[in-house]
Amino acid sequence: MDNENSDRRGHRGHVHAYLNEAFLTSANARALRILSEYLEPQSRFERYRLDDTIVFLGSARTQSKEQAEQGLLAAEAGEGDAEEAHHRVDLSQYYEAARELAARLTAWSKQLEDPERRFVVCTGGGPGIMEAANRGASEAKGVNVGLTISIPSEEFDNPYVTRGLSLHFHYFFMRKFWFAYLAKAVVVFPGGFGTLDELFEILTLLQTRKIRKHLPVVLFGTRYWKEIINFDALFRHGMIDKGDVGLFHQTDSVDDAFQFITTNLGRYALAERGAIL
Repeated sequence: MDNENSDRRGHRGHVHAYLNEAFLTSANARALRILSEYLEPQSRFERYRLDDTIVFLGSARTQSKEQAEQGLLAAEAGEGDAEEAHHRVDLSQYYEAARELAARLTAWSKQLEDPERRFVVCTGGGPGIMEAANRGASEAKGVNVGLTISIPSEEFDNPYVTRGLSLHFHYFFMRKFWFAYLAKAVVVFPGGFGTLDELFEILTLLQTRKIRKHLPVVLFGTRYWKEIINFDALFRHGMIDKGDVGLFHQTDSVDDAFQFITTNLGRYALAERGAIL
């Protein structure tokens, strides 16, 4: 056995603690696993000179227009629920909007005179809206990030995430830390429990000033959001302040979302660094 292998095995063949898989996966090593989900992503972001992100949140169930229309044709031929298929076609507008917005923001960010990679599209790395945003960024020939979570379901990755920036997390809170820590803007498309959890955590951090940077938040899909969350009622019942309703911008327009985000980034994030548009 050479010296390197001997050192890895330790004295008389004993395994060093940092190579002891039984220990590393035990409850006693939980703090090490949490720390690794901070340090390992940080090392990758440094390697790619990635300074900050634009986070896209939304449902994993939203299909592309092409996929939804194929499903509708199959349903009309007797292979599925036609009403549900029509609904998926309607929801596919959000997939296409996320794809277009991510592509436009990526193309815009690539024009910045900055040695770092600025405002890189970042998603949860899965299908649906996440796939759409990673796809749009990839089509604009930009690197993009996927912060995937390990959950007991079908394969969750999408193929559009930059290979070296596809990160897999065990702990939801560490994944959400990286969403919030790097974000300079957040776009939230219609989604379910996971999307609502991520949205309200970001709004809570902004409300309580735990996030002190200027962070523009866009809720895309006004009809959906007005039906799902009655922010005005929260204010009327005294549960939030009037100013809390101003923590986000609602729109149905890719043009408007793009203008809102880039204007805010130019006024705040870029001004702080002195980067030139």
